[in-house]
Amino acid sequence: MKKFLIFAGIAVVVLIALGWLTMYYMKKQTKSFSPEEEVVFNADDLQIRVLYNRPFKKGRTIFGGLVPYGKVWRTGANEATTFETSRDILIEGKPLKKGRYSLWTIPNENSWTVIFNSEFGQWGVSSSGDANRDTDRDVLSVDVHAVQQDKEFEQFTISFERVGEDAEMVLIWDKTVVAVPIVY
Repeated sequence: MKKFLIFAGIAVVVLIALGWLTMYYMKKQTKSFSPEEEVVFNADDLQIRVLYNRPFKKGRTIFGGLVPYGKVWRTGANEATTFETSRDILIEGKPLKKGRYSLWTIPNENSWTVIFNSEFGQWGVSSSGDANRDTDRDVLSVDVHAVQQDKEFEQFTISFERVGEDAEMVLIWDKTVVAVPIVY
């Protein structure tokens, strides 16, 4: 009986280690195709941090194709994009409290809905392929314009731009540019 318990214990440890190694390998593989990026905006006593994964276009039709119009998108790849603000701000004139959120979008051809959700750290899609977002935890939703341009961006990019006394969070991929106004 003692040998059986020792063998069973070793088997459990090996299975846990294999599971962990498999998860590590899978995460590392997905990150190689869509590398992780952190972008930070600082102004006075405000810091905004966005952590996201940057997929590549690779000749695909992005919006209206890979990322369907009218459906919730994790706004990047892999894990849901994380947005963190060190103080209360206004997004498109609506208040967003200091804290950490997941960032979701609903792309359309001429406008996007930008959604801040109080749940964060989850994988961006469920096993069924839908957005892995609990809508009951949405704290803010705003609509912003989407602009089509001639220049094509190969890799999805989030950046911040100062606009006078305010800022914009800019989302760029393929030929689409979306600017989200932020007042601090």
